[in-house]
Amino acid sequence: MLDVLRKIVQEVNAADDLEAALKLIVKRVQRSMRTQVCSVYLLDPGTQEYVLMATEGLNQEAVGNIRLAPAEGVVGKVASRAEPINLENVANHPSYRYMTGSGEENFHSFLGAPIIHQRKVLGVLVVQQKKQRRFDESEEAFLITMSAQLAGVIAHAEVTGAISVNHGGDVMRRDARFDGVSGAQGVGLGVAMVVSPPADLDAVPDQRIEDIDAELERFRSALTRVRHDIKVVGRSLARRLKGEEQALFDVYLRMLDDNALAGEIEQQIRQGQWAPGALRRVVHEHVHQFEMMDDAYLRERATDIRDLGRRVLACLQEGGAISCPIYPDNMVLVAEEVTPAMLGEVPTDKLVGLVSVNGSGNSHAAILARSMGIPTVMGVVDLPATRVHKREIIIDGYSGRVFVDPSDELTGYYADIMQEEQELSRGLEQLRDLPAQTQDGHQIPLWVNTGLITDVSLALQRGAEGVGLYRSEVPFMIKEFFPSEAEQIESYRRQLEPFAPCPVTMRTLDIGGDKSLSYFPIEEDNPSLGWRGIRVTLDHPEIFLVQVRAMLLASEGLDNLRILLPMVASVVEVDEAVALINQAFEELIDDGYQLIQPEIGVMVEVPAAVYQVRHFAKRVDFLSVGSNDLTQYLLAVDRNNPRVAELYDSYHPAVLTALKQIVDEAHREQVQVSICGELAGEPIGALLLMAMGYDVLSMSSTSLPKVKSAIRGVSMEQAKDFLETALSFDEPESVRQALEQMLTDAGLGHLDRPHAPK
Repeated sequence: MLDVLRKIVQEVNAADDLEAALKLIVKRVQRSMRTQVCSVYLLDPGTQEYVLMATEGLNQEAVGNIRLAPAEGVVGKVASRAEPINLENVANHPSYRYMTGSGEENFHSFLGAPIIHQRKVLGVLVVQQKKQRRFDESEEAFLITMSAQLAGVIAHAEVTGAISVNHGGDVMRRDARFDGVSGAQGVGLGVAMVVSPPADLDAVPDQRIEDIDAELERFRSALTRVRHDIKVVGRSLARRLKGEEQALFDVYLRMLDDNALAGEIEQQIRQGQWAPGALRRVVHEHVHQFEMMDDAYLRERATDIRDLGRRVLACLQEGGAISCPIYPDNMVLVAEEVTPAMLGEVPTDKLVGLVSVNGSGNSHAAILARSMGIPTVMGVVDLPATRVHKREIIIDGYSGRVFVDPSDELTGYYADIMQEEQELSRGLEQLRDLPAQTQDGHQIPLWVNTGLITDVSLALQRGAEGVGLYRSEVPFMIKEFFPSEAEQIESYRRQLEPFAPCPVTMRTLDIGGDKSLSYFPIEEDNPSLGWRGIRVTLDHPEIFLVQVRAMLLASEGLDNLRILLPMVASVVEVDEAVALINQAFEELIDDGYQLIQPEIGVMVEVPAAVYQVRHFAKRVDFLSVGSNDLTQYLLAVDRNNPRVAELYDSYHPAVLTALKQIVDEAHREQVQVSICGELAGEPIGALLLMAMGYDVLSMSSTSLPKVKSAIRGVSMEQAKDFLETALSFDEPESVRQALEQMLTDAGLGHLDRPHAPK
């Protein structure tokens, strides 16, 4: 059954459109389960009816014409209950409704399984037989597994509009929405330009061309080079390979004959497709055919086809072809994985947004985007990147959503948001030199989170009073090897000097989890709970000591350095790290450097740290709460995973309770507590944290004006009312709704992040 399931899923994934996929499903499931009928009913979002979309065994004329209201008939009952129904004689079920014209009166046994994707019932998969009997457990398990496997395929096809697509696959539903995670806040409206890295066949977009003869010549030139390279490699290895192994090179050459791959690719080019797109289509089709074969040896030949495709694509790209040779105004860069190199190649004055199919909100590209103020959505795993090239697109960096082919109404909605944001930004500029002080005199320092040198100038322009978090791993991430002590000193000095005498809090190297170094790979099944943060640097004191020395040396004469330790879970880790910092300091003093002992702090970002705050506070000078990681660990939700991102909520009662407990415990030891997660950068969140008693709020520089405006717009008593209200609820949505209303009542509703239309 596993082989059968694998084949069906592979065939469905390779189908041109949803209609073809559904026909495949019903045909293959009917044959595999040896039933007389297999049918698929899908929910029509517009009418909220379940529509017969494909069948093998019932009358074909009924397809598209049979519609069932929610909970109508046994099919509706399967959907409303969201669980399978297995009946010996369906006509005896109280919910049974005869569907005129379907031909189902001849079939008695019934098994239906809901098709569910991310808690939403998309439809029902049904099998029927003439014989009165209950389907056995193995049959029921197979149908449930089949529906679960197909749910993602159907959801993807529906959201891309493939249900209305003919075999060309070029039409997408208006306002097609794709969910990811926010990489950088803001809204961008523009034209999608898909960029693919060198020789990445899967990322090549479709693109129409006018000069077919020139494109054919370009392809043939690349093909000639590949044939030559294969012959050279074959000759060079002739003495080292067996006869049958050497014959593989002859197979490669035959695959590139005009009667094989090359002929099919040229046919696609003649139809107006550019060479890389034609190559991708033909290679994918042949790979699919090989993967469907029963023989294991033949299945492996799919790898050979992919390799040939990459070789040809590399030659095409070396010949000067790139995905987006001309960058239009109002461009939204789209890629399977946006990289810093891609950003460096694009004129930033034309860039209005970034979309990455893979990647997280903490990726280097997202960090760059935030510093550049470019709205960004990461991890949009369902986006068909190759099909959105040159389409109109909207980026909602607040909610982490992307809309393709937006309607005039949706475009107008987001255009209004952009205008409001611009007007608000201009209005907040006058606050730059004013303190973050409530109407009744309570003042709180607003610091910034930095990682790039560009963050420094933006932060100072917006009136930052210090740095609450400098991500020291950024200089490591942009290198191909560990930066030297001298290179680190230069990077750190460029952060410390502009802010002096204001404090700059430098977090020691925090790699692992979703932050990796190409030259120091950490391969783990569960990286978020693995070797990361302080655990890595304590295991490699040589790396830690070089970094600490560089920080100390960079601070000479400035004396505004604070050192912050990440991912600490025990006092032993604190003691070991502090001892190493003291060791580096004493060695530099002995060498004659004029240094002042920096303050040392601990990040509270794992649940274990919440319950050891007082123990930590007795050992260090300050605490800094990393609310992003703390929230995901408390809620067991990966905030960079689009499938569960909706469950990540900083206003969850458990998170708010933990945040208040941290500051209360730390203040009992008279230790300063700051917070540097995203919550501090939200106007509502900042008011709650101020009311809890946090001493410093640190955020991205783009958030600083809004937060300052919110603080100056309320009294401390009002902020405490916000907190009391927030702590009175037992679920996050109620917290958020109540606080948003209170913000509006206080005349500060314009500061709240925009809400995307449902």
